[in-house]
Amino acid sequence: MTVCDNERILKYIENVRSVLKQLRYVDIDENTRKIIKFSELYLRDAEYYLGKNDFFTSLACISYAEGLLDSLRFSGKVSFEWPKSDIRCKRKRVMVGGAFEIIHPGHIFFLREASKLGRVIVIVARDKTIMKNKNRHPIVPEEQRLKVIKSIKYVDEAYLGSEDFDILETIEKYKPDIIFLGPDQDFLYKKISDIVNKMKLNIKVEKLSSRIDVCGYSSTSKIISKILEMFG
Repeated sequence: MTVCDNERILKYIENVRSVLKQLRYVDIDENTRKIIKFSELYLRDAEYYLGKNDFFTSLACISYAEGLLDSLRFSGKVSFEWPKSDIRCKRKRVMVGGAFEIIHPGHIFFLREASKLGRVIVIVARDKTIMKNKNRHPIVPEEQRLKVIKSIKYVDEAYLGSEDFDILETIEKYKPDIIFLGPDQDFLYKKISDIVNKMKLNIKVEKLSSRIDVCGYSSTSKIISKILEMFG
């Protein structure tokens, strides 16, 4: 199941609940009553499975409920209108950025934490930016780094950053609700916070509190050091 599962299914559930409260009987009989009862049971099951984060089963249940109600309406047994509401994704846009040269557990942990806040948009640093900031060529070229990032399940969108590392331009282009930074991006945190405050932008700037510490090689520098130790 993709993004917006909880919000989207909850909206379907609210729609079915609303219809069951306001439907009008046109040609009531025992079979019609049974079908409406089944719709109520499927609604209850959808609520139960949604509470268990079983999105597939919840969606299947609420779809059955909708189908049964529509069949009664089309056959002229009941009368109702589905609520006119926007069920599109309303998850916050969470922008993160980085070089992502050698993907490691620290990156996965960071992206997973970002995904808890909303829809993750990753800005991958350009080769020129790495050259400027780290005073060396990138280990992996930008197009390959972008391709790898796009394949990670916590990432919804991924793009290469601007050539001149223009933070404000990037913010205006992707319109994030939240900018989420890594625990070692203190300089960037201050720089972005200053821009957001100066421009009076309605954006939350947050930083991961600490690195993951469950494994020995959860940073690019540690992996490079190990490679040099083994083969240098």
